[in-house]
Amino acid sequence: MKVLCIGEALIDMICTDRGSSLSKGQNFLKKAGGAPANVAAAIAALGGKVNMAAKVGKDPFGQHLIELLQTMGVNTNWVLQDPNYFTTLAFVSLMEDGERDFYFNRGADGQLSPNDLTTLNISDYGIVHFGSATAFLPGPLQTTYTHLLAEAKANNIIVSFDPNYRHLLFQNNSQSFIEQCWPFIEQCHFFKLSEEEALLITACDSVQDAAAALRKKTFAVFAITLGKEGTLFSLEDHLEIIGSINITPIDATGAGDAFVGAVLYQLISYEPSQLSTIGLAEWKKIIFNANKAGARTCEYMGAMEAFKHLSISIFE
Repeated sequence: MKVLCIGEALIDMICTDRGSSLSKGQNFLKKAGGAPANVAAAIAALGGKVNMAAKVGKDPFGQHLIELLQTMGVNTNWVLQDPNYFTTLAFVSLMEDGERDFYFNRGADGQLSPNDLTTLNISDYGIVHFGSATAFLPGPLQTTYTHLLAEAKANNIIVSFDPNYRHLLFQNNSQSFIEQCWPFIEQCHFFKLSEEEALLITACDSVQDAAAALRKKTFAVFAITLGKEGTLFSLEDHLEIIGSINITPIDATGAGDAFVGAVLYQLISYEPSQLSTIGLAEWKKIIFNANKAGARTCEYMGAMEAFKHLSISIFE
């Protein structure tokens, strides 16, 4: 069984001059990014078979992303290079007050259209993961997401969803983001939200109230990650915080993606009709293992670098 991850693969350009604005920063560190690409890399690192569907530019940055994903063990047959668009770049600098100076230079990632994937046979996959931070922005990728959700449901494939909200992308249009999330929440089998996302999407004041609101809208198993406190896990009428492990954090980048990757890796052998046979004890083990994967990722600098240290031995 294979997983298909759909969405953006991009380059994060991180200003290493701490406290400097982007206009004044002189030194930048190039890091591969994009939430669905991170999830794909995490699944591959754990030993799962996974394909990535995305669009990058026909430029050195796009080539770097393809080569890095291949090195991680991800099948990149559907990572397409578009000569008409540059690879998407996200520039970020951390200011002294903790705020981020951010500039998003969108390029090829938003151009992935249904026509690009006409020969992709979605029935080859057991799980399709929608985890793109940019898919709800205007562009062909937005249409592709909706199209592939319908295809996955029609072919009885497990659907996973992680909205990956970024305030700096949607600060003037968060309502559009919320409205586009609900069809995925209502139709998926598993989804993961951060605490911020859960409160935003449900307009609730606590994660417990948010979980209750979500359970009225979906039959999916879901998780709301709470950082070092663990994960609020919902299965039917059961709601419980699953703890994590103690670590010394270095960088939290990619922790949520590692969590999702670990969950999906553990679900690869199941069909949608079999998910209901997974008991509470087994689900708690799945979530705890995913917590461990997320925590271990925080012990290294950079998501892809951290994923090189992931293996199923962390589940033991």
